[in-house]
Amino acid sequence: MALGVAHLTALQLAPADLVRQAAGAGFSAVGLRLHPAMAGGVCYPLDAVARRDMKALLDDEGVGVSDIEFVELTPQVDIDALVPLLEAGADLGASSLTVSGDDTQLSRLTDHYAHLCELAMDFGLRVDLEFMRWRAVGNLAQARQIVEGAGQGNGGILLDALHLFRSGGSVAMLADVEPRWLRAVQLCDAPLLAPPEELIISEAREGRLPPGQGQLPLGELLAALPRDVQVSVEMPYGALGSVERLALAYRAAAALI
Repeated sequence: MALGVAHLTALQLAPADLVRQAAGAGFSAVGLRLHPAMAGGVCYPLDAVARRDMKALLDDEGVGVSDIEFVELTPQVDIDALVPLLEAGADLGASSLTVSGDDTQLSRLTDHYAHLCELAMDFGLRVDLEFMRWRAVGNLAQARQIVEGAGQGNGGILLDALHLFRSGGSVAMLADVEPRWLRAVQLCDAPLLAPPEELIISEAREGRLPPGQGQLPLGELLAALPRDVQVSVEMPYGALGSVERLALAYRAAAALI
């Protein structure tokens, strides 16, 4: 099984450094944060010249780009303005764009998501909706409602292990989701007991554990997903530097798989 690593695992690294260090750790793919996950957030947009150099580096290191991120689907989002981001993802050979649902008006959110899927189809990209407990789309059922409502063949749900269990989800719930929507999973670990509400976001952004070193039922989760699911590790873990962190992330995830 090909194993990728999400950019958040070492977000302080610019794309070229991430590719080199991820390859050294054993990963065969990387996700790239080309668009900010929030206003003012860290991201690394790549123009055409930078992408040319990046593609040469990817070839040299034997690494692919699994996904690009991150778009917040807010009420005000300008979907058509995202075409350059889609172009960049296609140019780099990415499989998908990751988005979040940040609009409580579900009909408008579904329309925005469907429109983005339609645009992304022209670039050969899937659009994966990632739910997070603190966003408007905060659990699996809500993500499923949006993706199914949009009805786009290149739609999907990005299943982050931490977000699934911290939002009250379970492995058993996946049996009710059509396999075609379950295209990608991000692995990490954590204690079974969630932290206090005010620490939920900080746990997700900087307090995750290596796969297999916590109490989440990750083996059961993987067994319940389609065999061809896209697997990556998202493990921001500030106790280690980036080289050591990426090496640990790969070893832990490979042992689990």
